[in-house]
Amino acid sequence: MTEFALGPLDLAALLCSRVCHDVISPVGAIVNGLEMLDEEKDPEMRGFALDLVKKSAHTASARLQFCRLAFGAAGSAGAAIDTGDAEKVTRGLLEDDRTKLAWNVPRVLMAKDKVKLILNLCLIAAAAIPRGGVIAVNVDTSEPTPRIDVEATGINARLASHVPHLLAGTPENNQVDAHGIQAFYAGLIARAAELTLTVEATTEKVRIEACPASTAALANATA
Repeated sequence: MTEFALGPLDLAALLCSRVCHDVISPVGAIVNGLEMLDEEKDPEMRGFALDLVKKSAHTASARLQFCRLAFGAAGSAGAAIDTGDAEKVTRGLLEDDRTKLAWNVPRVLMAKDKVKLILNLCLIAAAAIPRGGVIAVNVDTSEPTPRIDVEATGINARLASHVPHLLAGTPENNQVDAHGIQAFYAGLIARAAELTLTVEATTEKVRIEACPASTAALANATA
């Protein structure tokens, strides 16, 4: 199937829609909490409202910091990103009482396209385990081009059927909406970084690997 081409204006608009979708809920909760603080006189209700504002502000901040690295420029062209910073924003967004992050990535300065790909694959992994589980991120930096492996393990782990098509740049019906743009964008980053994505999914595990395109081609030729 021929790779689908999405215009730059449409890509920008859809990514903006995705970011707005991610932050509108906690921002709306902050507004509601502030309105309660303004109207309520009961100390218990004011305490509840203040707690809502604090939690929602933390969530909004975590999502924006993550989006800055996952979708934004994060520095000038050709800039590298500290993988320690990437770990921090990923933990802040994804790790909670139900979901744990196993970050097995050396702390180095890595090309920003590789870091952006890692973060975007983490989002896909998190969506595959809505009931919680473990997201394991492994990066082999022994070669000039890092090999990236992101695995989600949890009860009833499931990758939506349209995600592999979006990652491959061949969306179903040749259409991409704001819901699917993140996976499509992850595929764009991988190809720009000359990495090939492979997807494996079972009832308990979803794994996405990104390896150099030349390595993937050699593996396919010898298979």
